[in-house]
Amino acid sequence: MSYDPSLYPEVMPAEPEKATLEGKNKFFGLWFFLGGETVLFASLFGTYLALKDSTAGGPSGEEIFGLGLVFFMTMLLLTSSLTSVYAMYHMRNNDFKKMMLWLGITGLLGVGFLTAEIYEFAHYITEYGFTFQSSAFGSAFFALVSFHGGHVVFGIAWLITLMMRNAKRGLNLYNAPKFNTFSLYWHFVDVIWVFVFTVVYLMGKVG
Repeated sequence: MSYDPSLYPEVMPAEPEKATLEGKNKFFGLWFFLGGETVLFASLFGTYLALKDSTAGGPSGEEIFGLGLVFFMTMLLLTSSLTSVYAMYHMRNNDFKKMMLWLGITGLLGVGFLTAEIYEFAHYITEYGFTFQSSAFGSAFFALVSFHGGHVVFGIAWLITLMMRNAKRGLNLYNAPKFNTFSLYWHFVDVIWVFVFTVVYLMGKVG
């Protein structure tokens, strides 16, 4: 269905993301989607925990993980979650420009996280020969962390598409649910990373 601005008045309610049936459906649909994603991540976490000691004589997490870089990556991603909260605050106050500003900052922080993660992977490969094929531990690590990284890539692509398509439309009841859905998805990605940071890096470093 094409966008018809006459169907979406400029006067915005307190919660524009849930003011229409379409918005409510998007909200509930996202939670069903995230439920499935949670099951997938739980499977990957379980596999990692079962295989983290199967190094096949190669490097272990305790030997290669550098918590300084990973902590920096964590701060980038958690800060991006905060900036997306600011964006939704301005959305509910019908301030389109500030919403877009904070969403742009969110995207930049996500790109910074991905850049650091690519550097991390390259460091493991070149310095330690630690790859997806080096051991069962390597396979489990790269499968889990890369799967999360893929979700970050998807989120950034989603955000860029949203911002480009709605740059000239302003804020209305048609696109408010779309921005809110992205923000909820981004929070989910951030929460998963907290588990990755704890289960993979912290537990791996302490053995």
